[in-house]
Parts: sequence; C-alpha cells; structure tokens
Amino acid sequence: MAVPTPDRVPGPVPDDPAPPLPPPPPSPAERAAHGRNARARAPRSSHGRFARDTERLDPVAVVERQSATRLPELVPIRYGRMLESPFRFYRGAAAIMAADLGPLPHTGLTVQLCGDAHLLNFRLLASPERHLVFDINDFDETLAGPFEWDVKRLAASFAIAGRANGFPVGVQDLAVGACVRAYRQRMRKFAGMRALDVWYAQDDADRVRELLTSSMSKEARRRTAEATAKARTRTHLQAFAKLTRATAEGLRIAPDPPLITPLRSLVTDPTEDDRRQLGALLGTYARTLSSERRHLLRQYHLVDMARKVVGVGSVGTRCWILLLLGRDDDDPLLLQAKEAQESVLAAHTGAGRWDNQGHRVVAGQRLIQTTSDIFLGWTHVVGLDGQGRDFYVRQLRDWKGIARPETMDPELLGLFAELCGASLARAHARSGDPVAIAAYLGGSDRFDRALVAFAQAYADQNERDFEALGAAARSGRIRAESP
Repeated sequence: MAVPTPDRVPGPVPDDPAPPLPPPPPSPAERAAHGRNARARAPRSSHGRFARDTERLDPVAVVERQSATRLPELVPIRYGRMLESPFRFYRGAAAIMAADLGPLPHTGLTVQLCGDAHLLNFRLLASPERHLVFDINDFDETLAGPFEWDVKRLAASFAIAGRANGFPVGVQDLAVGACVRAYRQRMRKFAGMRALDVWYAQDDADRVRELLTSSMSKEARRRTAEATAKARTRTHLQAFAKLTRATAEGLRIAPDPPLITPLRSLVTDPTEDDRRQLGALLGTYARTLSSERRHLLRQYHLVDMARKVVGVGSVGTRCWILLLLGRDDDDPLLLQAKEAQESVLAAHTGAGRWDNQGHRVVAGQRLIQTTSDIFLGWTHVVGLDGQGRDFYVRQLRDWKGIARPETMDPELLGLFAELCGASLARAHARSGDPVAIAAYLGGSDRFDRALVAFAQAYADQNERDFEALGAAARSGRIRAESP
C-alpha cells in the first residue's frame, strides 16, 4: 500500500532569488553629520532673510489661479473672508507663501509637511480612546518637503496674530522666538529617543497642563481649563443638534444658504441614479477603512447630504456633510467629505503625482498626527456636474477646541506659541530624521533668531499682499462678499 504523500505547503520556489536585504541604516553619528552638512546648503542665519523680489508672482494672480478650479458662486465669499484682516488673508494664502518659499535655498532635510502650519491649524482633538490631545488638524496641503517650510509658516503666523492684537514688535518677537525655541529644543529631545518612543509621543490635555502650568499665571490657568472643558462639549451630538431639524420626511440637514445647501436644493428631484451615486460614494470610501471600522460604518445608513462652506482658504472647494443614522434618530453620525486638490507645495517639491489627492491627505495625516479620526478615509466621486473629484472623509466634529488668538494676551500667545512649536516638532520627528534635524538646528539660538527676523519680514509682505487683494476688489478685478 502506497504511503500517502502529504499535501505540499505553499512556499517560495527554491530557484527564486531571495529578495535583497535592505542596507543597514546610517549610524546616529552619520545622521548627525548629514544634518550639520546641510548648513552648507542653507546656513541657519540665511533663514532670516526675505527680500521682496521684483520678479515675484502677483499674489492676486496666485489666488485667482486657485479660484479657477472652485465653485464660482462661492469664490466671492472666499475673497470676502480673506479681506477681513491680514491674519484672515494669511490663512487663505498658503499658495502665495509656497511660491515664496519654493525658490529659496533649503536644507534638504525632508519631513512630511503639514503644508499650512499656521497657529489656527493646531487645536485640541479627541483621540479614538476618548482622550483630549493637542495636535495639527489640517492636512489639505500635506506633502513631503524641507522641514523649515512648516516652521516658517507657523512662526510668521504668530507675528501676524500679534500685530492683529496690537502688540508691539517686541511682544511679537517673544512669541515667535518661543515657538521656534520650543521646536528646536523638543527636536533635540527626540533625537536622543528610541524610534518607538518618538512614535508613541503625544500631547494629551494632562501633559499640556504639566508643560505649561509652572510658567502660567492664575488667569492663564483658568482660561486654559475653560478651553479644555469647552472642547469636550464640542461633540458630534452638539453638531447634530445644531445642523439638523425634524421634517415630514424625517431628520434632515437644516439649510443655511449659501453656507449650508442641502442636496435636495441643488437637485430639485433626486433620481434613483443620484441615490445610487451617493451609495457608491460611501461604498468606495468604506473600502479605505480598516475592516472593523467598515463593520461599524455598516451600522449606519445615509439619510441626507448638504454642501457646506468651510474655513478661509478652502472656500469654494466642494465640501459635503453627510447625515447618517444608526439604531434610530438618536444614533447619528455626521461625516464631512471635503474635496482634496493638488497641494500648493507640489509645484515646488518635485513630488510624484498621487493617484488620488484624498489618499495623499489621509496618508499624510496618519503619518504625522498621533491619533487620527476612526472614520478617516478617501474616495473619488463624480459630481453633479459630471466631473470626477477626489475627497477625504472624516467626522464633522469630535471634541475640537479651537484657539482664539484675538482674545489672547501676550502671556497666553507666548504659551500657545510654545505648545504649537513643540507639537510641530513631534509631527516632524515621526516622519523625518530627528537626529539630522536636531544636529542642523544645534544648541544655540541662531536658528531661532533667524526665524524671528523672517517672521517680521514676511508679516510685512503679507500686509502688502492683503492690500493688493483689497485694491483688486475695489477696482472690480475680483468680487468679494461677506455673507
């Protein structure tokens, strides 16, 4: 009787060549040398210079070029918001600053950039474990690039915010210096940490209080505690109560045109094709979630959808809010599907093209944000105009605490600057080489002082650009509205 042959266990074919082993990583000493060598390309003191270039692109033309891809009926709202103040203008002018930074000498020390690292894009957020954390919150422009581009945009935002509050130059400089110093010092700490410890580092609300309490006045502590408590009330249920109403057809998103326009107002008689298209949106998006989160999403069904105007720089891009219900009307889920266009940095980094710009945003966010929303994903949608566009999706609101720099005194602005600088260093250390960056920055304040000078020079340029946009509105070149 023949002995049965055991089933073959699948495995590599013996004749197949083994994949090559990755080369050993550089040693810490080699990485530090790489960072110090970058000073030859871009000396630390060189970052303090920003001279007005006679060949500089017309800032209004840069903004107009962006507007050409946006909903024309919403573009005047974007201009109206940008013209409220130089700080509001700065929030919408990431493309202008990218065009200014692109030609400058840079370190070549690459990280995953936020791409729009101004101070209002740092805030309190809810982690999936329901802890309150401080982190970056906006990744529309995220892309790999030189670390100092993010630091410069953040530093300049504090100078501009200080001017908006009427603070003297010395106070503005203190805030900028606090921001950059916190970035440099924390990066040097990360340089001495294990890779996993860098990856696990986060700034939860308790750690933020520990970092700042020793240097805070009683009033600053009180206001910080109030901001933390308020963030915990900004839940999806609060947004649900604010944005929806009961109708004869059931719960629906309440219209507030032109800021919130339900789909039923854009398409007077939604067809079965429209409904299938919405179902396809959720289906393709769901495939970008992990399996357990797809299971959670399947417990909800879509009942309404509306277009929403958001932010300053984003106004005019397509942004939808989706109302889903689970067990009953008291079990809501609000998602935001926001159009993702090419990053403003793309033309200046030589980065490869992404198959989906929503995927770019999500990948960048997951890389540099410590705890991302559980419903974060991406999709591609054919819109009402028949054009295909990329989107990323996340919860509309979940424990978000937003800074109000206009209410900050010099002490609070400086403390917030420290917090933002340290948080940015954490993001960059996750995606870049903290050893090389720390070696480049060094132990002195040379980089800090350079960024203070840059922030003032760029704040001057921002005011000139703000005036240029105002002149364009007065001449009729652009139309601005403030709904």
